[in-house]
Amino acid sequence: MLVVAATERELVLLDAFDTFCCGIGPVEAGLQTARALAERRPEAVVHVGIAGSRTLEPPALVLGSEAVYCDVIDPGSTLPRVERAKPDAALLERTRAALPEAHVLPIATCGKVGGGTGFGVEAMEGFGVLRACELAGVPAVELRAISNSPDEADRTLWRFDDAFAALAEALQRLDVL
Repeated sequence: MLVVAATERELVLLDAFDTFCCGIGPVEAGLQTARALAERRPEAVVHVGIAGSRTLEPPALVLGSEAVYCDVIDPGSTLPRVERAKPDAALLERTRAALPEAHVLPIATCGKVGGGTGFGVEAMEGFGVLRACELAGVPAVELRAISNSPDEADRTLWRFDDAFAALAEALQRLDVL
């Protein structure tokens, strides 16, 4: 299992796992993950990180039922585009069984904080990572810990440490996957 996160800070408590830092934002995450998949050939990917939510309190855990790339949604366009990536169904079910307290919700992927309007949870890399895995045929799932509300402008109030600790504890329980 390869654990992928956007920043080294999200991976610091995960030294017992094979980890990879994919970078911040959907494009960088997708490109770097595709490279890592080609080089490392993992059996599965768990994409982890912090997320914002207007409805869930930190450090709630969320498993993505899908990753929705909000930056490309354009209801008025007639051009086809890929705007959603799904987790591997079997991996999601095993992860859900190991983490029954986790909420299973769509997670908005957007290039800026607050760009996931209309979704209960938003982050920046999920679509890129899941889409790269989907195209490579590697089972993947997105696991997030809520650290803040996207509306909270004062980032000193964001609960990074609580969210990182929640992710580390959750991954210890996933070690059997």
